[in-house]
Amino acid sequence: MPTLQLTPALFTKLSLLTVAMAGLFNASALAQQTADNSESKIEIIEVTATKRTQAIYEVPVAISAFSGDALAEQGITDLTDVGKFVPNLNVTGFSAGHTSSANPFIRGIGLQDHLITTDPGVSVYVDGVYLGRQVGQNWNLNNIARIEVLRGPQGTLYGRNSIGGAINIITKQPDEVALNKATVSVGTRGRLKGDVFVNHELTDTLAFNLNAGYNERDGLGKFINVPNAKYDVGETQEAYGRLSIKFSPQDDLSFTLTADANDGNGGLRPYTTLIDEVPTGAYYTGERFGQPTPAGPLRNSDVAANIYDNATGTKEVTEVSNSASGLSLTMDLGLTDTLATKAIISHRTSDYKAGLDDDATIFSLDHYPEVGNADQTSAELQLNGYLGEVDFVSGIYYFTEEGSNRQGADSRFNGGANLLELDQRSVSRAIFVNVGYMLTDDLRIAGGLRFNRDKKDVIADVGIGAFTASDSWSQLSYDLSANYTMQNGLNVYTSIQSGYQSGQFPARPYCLFGDPNCLVASENITAVNYEVGLKGQINNNFAMSIAVFNTEYDDLPYQVSTTAEGGFSTTNLVVSQTSRGIEWEGTWFVTDAFKLHGAVGYIDVDVDQIGAVKPVAPLTPDVTAALGATYKFALEGGAELTARLDYSFRDEMYGEPSSDSGRFTQIDSRELINMDLRYAPAQGDWSVSLYAQNLLDERYDNARLNTGDYVLRILSNDARELGVRYTVQF
Repeated sequence: MPTLQLTPALFTKLSLLTVAMAGLFNASALAQQTADNSESKIEIIEVTATKRTQAIYEVPVAISAFSGDALAEQGITDLTDVGKFVPNLNVTGFSAGHTSSANPFIRGIGLQDHLITTDPGVSVYVDGVYLGRQVGQNWNLNNIARIEVLRGPQGTLYGRNSIGGAINIITKQPDEVALNKATVSVGTRGRLKGDVFVNHELTDTLAFNLNAGYNERDGLGKFINVPNAKYDVGETQEAYGRLSIKFSPQDDLSFTLTADANDGNGGLRPYTTLIDEVPTGAYYTGERFGQPTPAGPLRNSDVAANIYDNATGTKEVTEVSNSASGLSLTMDLGLTDTLATKAIISHRTSDYKAGLDDDATIFSLDHYPEVGNADQTSAELQLNGYLGEVDFVSGIYYFTEEGSNRQGADSRFNGGANLLELDQRSVSRAIFVNVGYMLTDDLRIAGGLRFNRDKKDVIADVGIGAFTASDSWSQLSYDLSANYTMQNGLNVYTSIQSGYQSGQFPARPYCLFGDPNCLVASENITAVNYEVGLKGQINNNFAMSIAVFNTEYDDLPYQVSTTAEGGFSTTNLVVSQTSRGIEWEGTWFVTDAFKLHGAVGYIDVDVDQIGAVKPVAPLTPDVTAALGATYKFALEGGAELTARLDYSFRDEMYGEPSSDSGRFTQIDSRELINMDLRYAPAQGDWSVSLYAQNLLDERYDNARLNTGDYVLRILSNDARELGVRYTVQF
């Protein structure tokens, strides 16, 4: 398909067109509003994206929001599913071959790695608590009130690791409404999932809710050379739970204590290796760095014939596991009618076991069993409120994390011993304020500042002794916005948002073999986003949002991985990047029974040339699209049958920062279709659904990585699943 170049001139025209559309829709919707006084069918979702409660149409940010009910209707069960239906969002998973990873990329920014020396470019929060690591982040989305996906840098309110955007997961809070709910799903590929949610008020001042569940699914292939492997390729098992207790001794004071835990086990994510069968390929010649490999010459015929099988002979890499637990305390205190304070204190810990056999053959050549852990503590204190026509959100923030990664006892590189030991301690402090002012009843302007100070201390050992390094960074982030509410309720906005990420040390510093001074962190990553948008209800049956953006990044590190002396080396290629694009979402009630929801995103990423190399943004499709259709059939006696069909498209992309076709890292486009048919009796307390995930069984690549000697082709674990889901309230 021909490539559209979103030049600065075209970006300006699109921005002007958005403003012109605002005027056009204002006139047309006013006429429709006059002619049609019936009740609106559009649900207006309230969000907390700006740390204050607002209707989604009033937020001067490109944002997608899903209510808990919408998640269930759409068959969205984890963050990977969310990534199929939001414009310019792509959620992938790779991270040491783990099945529990969720690696979101928003508008060309994300991170495919997991090691403690790396930081994601998209931040994920659960009830205001930042999740620092991506292994174990593919949350089971039960007990969810809402998910918000904010696109573009969110540095002022969300801090240092949100240069691409932020994802807010908001769980259901304990309240006075008594509810007992259970869901059981049974499906093909050995799917068995059970989940229970209980919410009760114990006294006038004390309430609790509990969510607990278990989820398992069979694998897609076998470990053909490890007959005693505990799990199959891609097999998953997970138990999880979350308990919240809310104490409200008075109307303006509450304390919410939440504890959560999950424990997951399974088989290595499906992947295969493409061996470079050319005379210079190390596997092909059986020689690397001037020395013969113990396996001798390898061919692609040595890899499993079925790409979903795995031919490794190393039992230690066949099994993956992750566990995480957290404890948080949130206090809300109303000081006056117009002032309130909020405190969020949290501690989280996580551990994982994973690893890859890069050659994917029975030979003990390149395999890296790995364990890791991370402990984080965070605290945020806010002072929020109104002073006349001025509203504000302010606060101080503290975050510290200590973590490690270990490869060694069972690792091999080129058949010999291999070692990678990383330890890092990071500390982040920030102070922030965001102020809004109503110039008129319809025009609001806002501005914010956030000052961050970060420090990292790292110890790295790649087999030649421990090396230490330390660095610190500071940055002032800002945002400015204006949004105008027209007479018909449509909202037009413009904003400038900046974001910041502290520098990062090399993830796999085998460069130390040749350069003992290479353990050096990159510079601050900075981002500035210019955006104009329009959102709101065109009439009682149709709502939409459109955003045009231009984001400029400086000192952005792209990860480049190669085989180097001593091991599998990952270094940072630092670039300047400009991302321009447009995003549209809309909901249309065609009739009272028939609803359509669509989302389209387009992005054009331009990366400055480095010497003779013109990099590209990895794992970033030019076009993303989704379309969902829901039809409700009224049956005799008041029962209801709801049919839903969802389509998702992700354009072709590259698995690394290179578009060189000879590197074989281009990932084909993919189209996914989900289906759900739900029956609910009249005034009943139960429902049953027939569902299909990935109905056409689209098999696609999650990522590709060329090391110079071979290409790792990471496969999706998202094969077709047909099943039955039963939900009951009691």
